[in-house]
Amino acid sequence: MAAAGESGTGGGTDGELRRTLGFRDLVVYGLLFIAPMAPVGVFGTLDAKSHGAVALVYVVATIAMAFTAFSYAQMVRVAPQAGSVYTYARKGLGDAPGFIAGWMAMLDYLLIPAVAYLFSGIAMEALIPEVDRWIWTGIAVVLTTLLNLWGVRAAARVGFAVLAMEIVVLLVFMVSAVVVLGQDGAQRGWLSPLTGDAGFSLTAVFSAVSVAVLSYLGFDAIASFAEEVTGGSRKVARAVLFCLALAGVLFVTQTYLVALLEPLSSAELAAEPDRQGPAFYDAVDASVGGWLHDLVAVSKAIGAAFAALAGQAAAGRLLFAMARDRRLPRALARTDSGVPRLALLLAAAVTMVAALWAARRADGLDHLVSVVDIGALTAFTLLHASVVGWFVVKRSEGTPDWLRHLVMPTLGAAVTIAVIEEAAGTAQVVGVLWLGVGLIVLVVQWERHGSSA
Repeated sequence: MAAAGESGTGGGTDGELRRTLGFRDLVVYGLLFIAPMAPVGVFGTLDAKSHGAVALVYVVATIAMAFTAFSYAQMVRVAPQAGSVYTYARKGLGDAPGFIAGWMAMLDYLLIPAVAYLFSGIAMEALIPEVDRWIWTGIAVVLTTLLNLWGVRAAARVGFAVLAMEIVVLLVFMVSAVVVLGQDGAQRGWLSPLTGDAGFSLTAVFSAVSVAVLSYLGFDAIASFAEEVTGGSRKVARAVLFCLALAGVLFVTQTYLVALLEPLSSAELAAEPDRQGPAFYDAVDASVGGWLHDLVAVSKAIGAAFAALAGQAAAGRLLFAMARDRRLPRALARTDSGVPRLALLLAAAVTMVAALWAARRADGLDHLVSVVDIGALTAFTLLHASVVGWFVVKRSEGTPDWLRHLVMPTLGAAVTIAVIEEAAGTAQVVGVLWLGVGLIVLVVQWERHGSSA
């Protein structure tokens, strides 16, 4: 049987995925996972941390994450297969580091959708308080899982409609903000979102960047669909870079505008942490009106569910790839009409348990958010190392390009390690425990199958 990475349009046999996705579909999945209005929930925190230079924070964060996007673009051409960072680390570093990269990415891919589902449930409960958030959360899991089981192409089509809705709402906000600013002027200086509203502090900006980069988590999911895209791996690489660049433009623009509308100074937000969470909504409500507040809230409720859809799809592909290499139970590598349904169902089950557990606890969201990022950042670090390993250490492609294959991935690893160091203590503990379990699984596999496992 042909390797899955080489299969054409055929599918339906075990271990094969169908090539049905185009460039637009890849971008849709990436932007759905990121969410075009991702800064809404963290605007107040970033504004307070950066002393008002919140738009500059996203400029720097986009540049910082570009190193990771570039490493993905390098490795997807080497290994255009499902599994993403798991496959790349196996190529560049070996089987054991590859397993650890996949294991750590699994923590991210399984829990980020849970957070997104919970966001959707919270938003729907705010709109219809008679129905508890855990019920809305469960409904969102079931509906998006059914879409994923229907097939990646069908889910991409529905996702495109949802993404279009999110973009329209974002454009409505931007146009409304420009109109208000033209009529009433800005609450802060016109350059303050780039320079700060109370003096510029480079330290404050970089402190906020460590939080802002988390808004971008999800663009890497595009690489998980490498075996399902028509036109080759270059299309995947272009989609990864394009998705990150577009997200950066959207993030910088919306935070620049809302910072000008924000009636509170960054110092006041810093002094009143309770006002940081709803700061974006409060600024829109005060300057434009409650109608836009409600429109943004509805968009976030629907968008969060479909961000989870993209994350669940990526998690299913990761489980599928690891099972195909016998790193997870072989049954997860089965496909039905080109869809890894069992892997998707397992991802959905784990995600639902985590999301419903969090939905029924007052502090559930805080617990989930505190741990979702460690897995992705650790996997990103191993991704950068795999670029160096493949191109520089192994010299598998001949003489390396020192800028692309050493300098840029080294800088990218420095960024991800710095963000890990800034993470909450709880998240670091969970990350270490998850890594420890992965090492135990790896040792058991080694003893059972030997070095060829």
